[in-house]
Amino acid sequence: MPSPLLVNLTSLLDDAKCYALVRQHRWPDGVRCPHCASASVARHGFDDTHRARQRYRCKSCQARFDDLTGTVLAGHHQPLRVWVLCLYLMGLNLSNRQIAQELDLVASDVQAMTEQLRAGLAAKVPPPPLNGTVEIDEVYVVAGHKGQPAEVAKRGARDGAAG
Repeated sequence: MPSPLLVNLTSLLDDAKCYALVRQHRWPDGVRCPHCASASVARHGFDDTHRARQRYRCKSCQARFDDLTGTVLAGHHQPLRVWVLCLYLMGLNLSNRQIAQELDLVASDVQAMTEQLRAGLAAKVPPPPLNGTVEIDEVYVVAGHKGQPAEVAKRGARDGAAG
């Protein structure tokens, strides 16, 4: 039984604010179709199961989409407010176990959520530009000698003597 002193974090946020936050960050310059990138988009009601989730229809390609279409947040059983809180707690550098305790979730669910969120964040980071002289370390990888340590030692000694 939970202690009366504990605060249920998920009850502090409402879905409408979370969806507004997603819209603000996803489309700072106005809604664009995720299929054809057209800015000619009309609101098309709200989702039947999530009343705060806005639906749209593209006037150019006639595609239908909503606030989460094409994001790592789409198609999951956890409410958006749980994902937002998970992302916030990740920013505080909490472990998956601590996040699971705070959000009253199973550790495996939090593991899957944090992996998805990290993958989504990493996909948005552009690759670093490499200019001028780029130095990398050499790596010696042994492959194909499983169970034959003498072959590995012989190969390593021969390559070390030649190098």
